[in-house]
Amino acid sequence: MAKKKIKCQQTKKEVMAVIQLETLKQVVSAPFDFTTPEASVGFVCSYAPEELILAAGYTPVRLFGVEGEHSLAHRHLQSYACSLVRGILEEGLKGERKNLAAIVFPDACDAIRRLSDIWRINVKGPIHFDLVLPVKLNTESAQAYTRELLVQFRQELAESLGAIITDEGLKEAIRLMNEIRACLQEIDRLRANGPSAISARDYYTILRAGMVMDRRLYLRLIQEIYNEVKSQGEKEEKNGRVLLVGGMCKIPEIFSDIEEAGGWIVGDDLCVGSRYFSTLCRTEGDPLYAIAERILARPLCPAKHRGIRTRFEQIIDKAEKTGAKGVIFIQYKFCDPHAFDYPDLKEALAERGLPTLLIEIEDPLPAEGQIKTRCEAFIEMIKGD
Repeated sequence: MAKKKIKCQQTKKEVMAVIQLETLKQVVSAPFDFTTPEASVGFVCSYAPEELILAAGYTPVRLFGVEGEHSLAHRHLQSYACSLVRGILEEGLKGERKNLAAIVFPDACDAIRRLSDIWRINVKGPIHFDLVLPVKLNTESAQAYTRELLVQFRQELAESLGAIITDEGLKEAIRLMNEIRACLQEIDRLRANGPSAISARDYYTILRAGMVMDRRLYLRLIQEIYNEVKSQGEKEEKNGRVLLVGGMCKIPEIFSDIEEAGGWIVGDDLCVGSRYFSTLCRTEGDPLYAIAERILARPLCPAKHRGIRTRFEQIIDKAEKTGAKGVIFIQYKFCDPHAFDYPDLKEALAERGLPTLLIEIEDPLPAEGQIKTRCEAFIEMIKGD
């Protein structure tokens, strides 16, 4: 009788995990069906200090842009702007985000700077904030400057939204985001230790959902998913261990293509992946100093630096720790920061005996099957090494 009871409980947990995952998929496909725009603050880069937005009583919602034709954005952007920036601008010009309370543009790449300028002039509605973060992150002046920038943002955000942002509210937001990041780290660890019950496609859907929905509800959902995945244990190991490197990737088919080609994604260095959750925020002391500290300490994207080889070392270290046999770069066409990094990164990885594959993406994707065919050839190669 006891065995039957345990089986019944596991079945219920599995059903609940499926329900939570389906909810998160719906959130990603239509985030504003689950969030009130007037109670949301948009942001376009993961360097945005979500804790301040939460402490103001608003939901941070990352904009991923609309897919398909970007006819309105074409009138304002140069032909070599990436399709991510085009999609976000199209989203704004169509009036789809006019009801947001505010929008935050962290200073990342040149394309986002120009996007901010064009949005400010042409998109009516949300209160507009630019956050000019430092580029070199490992200096005393960068720490002091970032904290002062957050002091100013806190004041302007509160005044503009008619909100009160207290230190205790900030600390509560820090604790919430830390819980979310810690849970995502555990899910990531399970996937790195062995292919789990969560497919790569579903895993990155889970991560995206956390950038657009109510954070407390999100925490509850991912905790339930984690408990189910943990109880199922590991699946049979595959040999095609790959590390993903790049920026934004909102095209779930790519992750499916890699797995269907025989690959096992053992880790990543992606803006919508581990760079988002791998660093927790200190909970003691001045909350703004702690948030600034985390911004400067998190894994680098190519638009920031702490030294000429720091990012190379970051990726090589991750490849070695995860046991990756190859590295797949996923980057947007016309993404200058990642394009500038790629040749030197490829050379540095080759010196360590790690082959690489570059997948350049743009909306829409290439003809069906092209990416999968290239992944199959690459994974067959690294399996044979």
